[in-house]
Amino acid sequence: MSFSYVSHLVCPKCSKTYDHNEMHQLCTCGSPLLVDYDLERLKEEDTIIDQTRNDLWRYHKLLPVTGEEHIISLGEGMTPYLQMPELGAELGIESLYMKDEGLIPTGSFKARGAAVGVSKAKELGVTQLAMPTNGNAGAAWSLYCARAGIKPTIVMPVDAPVITRKETAISGAELYLVDGLISDAGKMVAGLVKDEGLYDASTLKEPYRIEGKKTMGYEIIEQSGGETPDVILYPTGGGVGLIGIYKALKEFKELGLFKGSKFPRLVAVQAEGCAPIVKAWEERKNESEFWEDSKTAAFGINVPKAIGDFLVLEAIYETEGCAVAVSEDEIQQALRQAAELEGSFICPEGAATFAAAKKLRDKGWIGQGERVLCLNTGQGIKYPDTIEVNPLVLQPGENLPRNKEQVN
Repeated sequence: MSFSYVSHLVCPKCSKTYDHNEMHQLCTCGSPLLVDYDLERLKEEDTIIDQTRNDLWRYHKLLPVTGEEHIISLGEGMTPYLQMPELGAELGIESLYMKDEGLIPTGSFKARGAAVGVSKAKELGVTQLAMPTNGNAGAAWSLYCARAGIKPTIVMPVDAPVITRKETAISGAELYLVDGLISDAGKMVAGLVKDEGLYDASTLKEPYRIEGKKTMGYEIIEQSGGETPDVILYPTGGGVGLIGIYKALKEFKELGLFKGSKFPRLVAVQAEGCAPIVKAWEERKNESEFWEDSKTAAFGINVPKAIGDFLVLEAIYETEGCAVAVSEDEIQQALRQAAELEGSFICPEGAATFAAAKKLRDKGWIGQGERVLCLNTGQGIKYPDTIEVNPLVLQPGENLPRNKEQVN
């Protein structure tokens, strides 16, 4: 019995293979690499999921770390799978659910990619790495690197959420800000990697972040039991989470652990101010174009051009899904509705998925009675500037006003 059934790395474009025991970044053709497993051999095992664990490492046989001693964990995984009845009624979706990735170490789903990515980096002997980030990924990787004894260099836009900047700094990471976008940060990291030979942990420039994020897909299948969602909506910037969920569905299907007749329809959700995947999908293209002057309060999905865009679009096409852009006002409205109706203070990226679900239900793309799952990818408290409140300030001894119009 093996701890992991990892087999090799493979290029999804040219099919070239690589040894997972060696450090690799992109394929020689420029494509991201994906991790393959010996699923035929794994089928012979009595158990595939390690039921003794209640974190994402319960799927260690389908993860790339070969030695348990290399695991770097903060208890990530198995996040809540919640029914949202009041919000569902408001949106006209009777069976509405949310997978809440805010309740995970570092407060966002980025902890999944960091846990597996850093663990594999440690196993490969990495001592220094560098990455660009819109905030949450840099914070997660910095904190996991601290636990692993790896020194990270992080570059993020100056407009990234202040809390993620502080998380990164307090971990001991080498932090830099750039007066630009994540694409500008990426160019700086690329220069550093070239000049100093650091391990490049940029999105999909190392093959293992996606393996951590795919565990969301495994959990969705486990937690939904025999009632797998008909539709899964995912906030899409770099798109690794959506790619990962699709990869998880395919792996579980081959192993006989997915019992549905067809996969859930995957929906890539973007903001109107940065919607390259939506534009590509509407034009039935296989790759996106760089989105000029991108801007959105949902900072995590402010990615003008994703290196894995062709994989995102493949997942959408193959599951008969779609891509949807929502406005800033729609994001704000969904943010407030989730808090007021369900008591969930979610991140703006997560709110975007509920706004998109409403659009798709209004258009009839989501049908009556379909089960719909929205992914909330982080805590709302990590974005303190997203919501403005102006409560009435009272002086000591004053009576509390009971006229509702006076309160807020």
